[in-house]
Amino acid sequence: MTSIASTPLSPDPTDEILISVVVPVHDEAGAAVTLARDIAAAFAGQSFEMIFVDDASRDDTLKRLRAAKDELPMLRVLSHGQNAGQSRAVRSGVLAARGSIIVTLDGDGQNPPHDAPRLVQALRAAPAEVGLVGGRRAKRQDSQAKRSASLWANRIRKRLLQDDADDTGCGLKVFRREAFLRLPYFDHMHRYLPALMIREGYRNLYMDVDHRHRETGRSKYTNWGRLKASFSDLLGVMWLKSRSRSPGKVEEYGA
Repeated sequence: MTSIASTPLSPDPTDEILISVVVPVHDEAGAAVTLARDIAAAFAGQSFEMIFVDDASRDDTLKRLRAAKDELPMLRVLSHGQNAGQSRAVRSGVLAARGSIIVTLDGDGQNPPHDAPRLVQALRAAPAEVGLVGGRRAKRQDSQAKRSASLWANRIRKRLLQDDADDTGCGLKVFRREAFLRLPYFDHMHRYLPALMIREGYRNLYMDVDHRHRETGRSKYTNWGRLKASFSDLLGVMWLKSRSRSPGKVEEYGA
């Protein structure tokens, strides 16, 4: 088994992979392999890889994913030695990625992968100043309580951070690997990617995507847990924005 420490930290220039699909998973034995097959079908014929990052699952998620590698040769499986959270799992996947374009999907399978190529195409067609194309769940398939809590959280965050995002909780996002690696890392940063991209001088685009009912497993967060973490993180991102200074256009002379 390859350790996290020995995974490549930058793309190999000899590789021809363009797209890396990064999926953080924790106790998703019932969904992970099915999701991997769906991703393979969605990106069939394209230059891609998929990287599932097992965040120290307590079930047999890792075992099932490793067994699926024979069926899905484009599948790479990383594993954390201890649980470190979704943002760290995403970062582990991005650091190991060979593609210059990163697609993220939640490991529960609620983000249908068939929408992902459309967001990739939008990013490839966009100017270099666009760092991220975010999914926006048009018909969210969650409980009323969860939808209501998310609606208010999004409104408050959007007003305070001016991040132009209506749905930062959607796991389907497409962004430039280089842009992501410029961002400050902290736990739960995956919820604030649009604001962090803007802070770094990039623009974001958003597109409506589908959303499915969770078929297996259970959510890793409660509404109260999300609220508690979000309040602390929101203050931190507001501080980061206040301490940012843009140099404007950077030019090199005499090169």
